[in-house]
Amino acid sequence: MDMTFSAEDAAFRTEVRKFLAEAIPPELKYKIENGIEMQRADVVGWHRILYERGWVAPNWPQAYGGPGWSLTQKYIFDEELGLAGAPRLVVFGINMCGPVLIGFGSEAQQQRFLPPMLSGEHIWCQGYSEPEAGSDLASLRTMAVRDGDEWVINGVKTWTTKAHWADWCFLLARTGTGGKKQEGISFILVDLRTPGIETRPIYLLDGLHETNQVYFTDVRVPVENTVGEIDNGWSIGKYLLAHERMSGGSLGQHKTLLRQLKQIVALDERKNGQALAEDPGFARRIAEIELELRSLEAFNMRAIDKFSRDGELGGKALGVEANIFKMRNSEILQRLTELKLEAIGNYAMPYQISALKQGWNEPPVGAEYANGCSPAYLHFRKVSIYSGSNEIQHNIIAKARLGL
Repeated sequence: MDMTFSAEDAAFRTEVRKFLAEAIPPELKYKIENGIEMQRADVVGWHRILYERGWVAPNWPQAYGGPGWSLTQKYIFDEELGLAGAPRLVVFGINMCGPVLIGFGSEAQQQRFLPPMLSGEHIWCQGYSEPEAGSDLASLRTMAVRDGDEWVINGVKTWTTKAHWADWCFLLARTGTGGKKQEGISFILVDLRTPGIETRPIYLLDGLHETNQVYFTDVRVPVENTVGEIDNGWSIGKYLLAHERMSGGSLGQHKTLLRQLKQIVALDERKNGQALAEDPGFARRIAEIELELRSLEAFNMRAIDKFSRDGELGGKALGVEANIFKMRNSEILQRLTELKLEAIGNYAMPYQISALKQGWNEPPVGAEYANGCSPAYLHFRKVSIYSGSNEIQHNIIAKARLGL
């Protein structure tokens, strides 16, 4: 399914593929392939491997520690990570807050926050969603009241991914009460060791602890930790969301899921006594999702070509391409995991983490190719909701392109 690339980009892909084959610790790859929960030390360890190679922040300018790649090379690298089964980094610092600080932060903020973010010394989380402000983020109620040179923050953030791992949080808080609800919001950086912060776990359908509810009670934060202008954080928040929705734009993970699905079918899995490989209905569904995946890949390559001609990738340049990608990306991921679950039949029994042995190199539970399918299916139920639900994305596109 590979698109056509130049000889230079093909050589770059070979270099990346060789590095990943040698650099990914086998115990981490085993965890990913078998749906075993990653720990903070696992992810930070992989972060530092990429950092030592100079490849941890593909989207950063070279002056700030980025590798100086073209947009096509960034795309290839992200795709190869998915194809290789590489651990997924905590992206809130490198992929989200980092670009915001580079684009909107003061020089002092850049010097203070970017180096430990790049090295993996500091892990970040995102304080956006609230119990009554999810996709309608502008309805947020967390308040930051100024007291001299400090903000006093009170409120609750929810679905805060990796807050239990994080050292710092970037959040949106209401600092003004006049005008439209999008006005009077500021983008603030908060040290999670500050008194008054409580983090409570939220366990998801897959049984893993990834998200949290974070309570802020009279939390004092220096006003100098405000990024950009006070009361003008909404535009920064939208800029960041565009990067989150595009999330690299490549489809290595999808291609890996499709390859695994075809391998399962080839192993003579049966449905109602008939081999899946001989079931025309199931074969049609695989062909349909592969065509949709090819179409999304072509869409992404057109976007890369456009951005390469227009200049550096940015929040404004992304436009509705990010919204379209977010929708189609999440829909295809969900359908691929649904098909895998259907293909493995009775091996799709509820996944019990406690049944796994502690050693990373122990034999998997059940059929080797089926292990991890159930937690992956449950995990990806959420992708059509986070970063703004797909229904919200439809509304944004209709307003931006159709004026509705």
